[in-house]
Amino acid sequence: MGERVTAADLGFDGADRARFRSRLGTCQQVLERMLAEDRFEKGRKLCGLELELVLIDAHGDPAMVNNEVLGQIASPDFQTELGQFNLEVNIAPHKLVGAVFSELAEELRTALLYADRVAGGCGAHVAMIGILPTLGVAHMVRENFSADDRYVLLNDQLASVRGEDFHLRIDGPEPLDASFATILPEACCTSVQLHLQVTPEGFAPAWNAAQAIAAPQVALGANSPFLFGRRLWHETRIALFEQATDSRPQELAAQGVRPRVWFGERWIHSPAQLFRENLTYFTALLPRVGAEDPQRALESGRVPHLQELRLHNGTVYRWNRPVYDVARGKPHLRVENRVLPAGPTVLDVLANAAFYYGLVRALADADGPVWRRLSFAAARENLRAAARDGIGARLHWPGRGQSGAADLVLGELLPLAAAGLERWRIDPRERDLYLGIIEARARTRRNGAVWQIEQVEHLERRGMSRGRALAAMVPRYAELARAGDPVHTWPVG
Repeated sequence: MGERVTAADLGFDGADRARFRSRLGTCQQVLERMLAEDRFEKGRKLCGLELELVLIDAHGDPAMVNNEVLGQIASPDFQTELGQFNLEVNIAPHKLVGAVFSELAEELRTALLYADRVAGGCGAHVAMIGILPTLGVAHMVRENFSADDRYVLLNDQLASVRGEDFHLRIDGPEPLDASFATILPEACCTSVQLHLQVTPEGFAPAWNAAQAIAAPQVALGANSPFLFGRRLWHETRIALFEQATDSRPQELAAQGVRPRVWFGERWIHSPAQLFRENLTYFTALLPRVGAEDPQRALESGRVPHLQELRLHNGTVYRWNRPVYDVARGKPHLRVENRVLPAGPTVLDVLANAAFYYGLVRALADADGPVWRRLSFAAARENLRAAARDGIGARLHWPGRGQSGAADLVLGELLPLAAAGLERWRIDPRERDLYLGIIEARARTRRNGAVWQIEQVEHLERRGMSRGRALAAMVPRYAELARAGDPVHTWPVG
């Protein structure tokens, strides 16, 4: 969430909220002054990657052992996530140049092998999948939160603001309608987050580009077709995350109050707009005021950390999140892309990354930006269509009207991504390798969601119940993922 929260932060009252709101306003003023005075780091073209994982036992069921695994890993690169069956691995920032994707792939493989070896000592394995299909309603109990005060605190604050159970209503081939007392269903969502450091003047074009391509990303990368035994959307994670952390009771949702998981509502011209929306539209869930006075820090020549702004920003779950951070004593801005599910393989993850970074660069640099020709509402509806229908979705794109997602990728977006990677000065062999995986996935119309659906259908035709088919599918998925071949090559059976 950007800032550490502990048990000492329990029991916020009205005075805490008033102080936090005041400090948050000061942070916003300081940020806007820093933007106006051009105080941000420039020239470092960096990318980064965070990957959320699930822990499974030998039968493919969730293993509630993240505390034990992390205790033995003893590395700051690995962290808890919401559920005891979750881990997160952070890969250090890299310069976005040369053979960066192969470098990231090697580091990610090393981290996964290490985590899997340690997890094996706890009777578990790690897996990269958007939603673990063997997670059930019975697992969604308070006892399965990670042993970290911040998650229980976040849950209690969201529940208090909402004032009623969290309701999941997701359509699809086998619709889901269920209520939960906690936000733990959100822990079913495991994602990959792609970071891109940008200059202040480059932020708005990069963010707008990332918003415009969220739908093609999800259509290509969908990997979450099952939840609680039901087949729902190809990327059910999108709808699940939106609803599982929705702090609005039905009345406020009907009145148009913004949800905390939010695509947004307009193209932007400055990063300050997004942080101001956070301040204007969203109640503080964790109103902890830090010791730093950001105004005084700035006026004394120090770099303000804007702790309250970062903490609040971490509880607004945009699909493309603005990030203010300080590294090596210098402030910078990042776009954090959050739409993609984890997995299925390291090659697939890095192919998705190459497609994203290349496409963002090409669209952000274009003389006639796509967001001047694509309405924001169309971009938002595209994302829902991609999440619902995956690689078979039909998306609206300027100059093409309604187009099949795979055809849009092959006919227009892949050449743009290749041109963008050239502008990043990516090695041509890297470009061809990783975009070649994207091309093959689009041509075969086969991604993680398609494989999961077809594998379960195959097992059910052989007489298995849905529960048994899911339980058999997960170990096979994990086996193929460890082998490492891209998902479009995976056999069914």
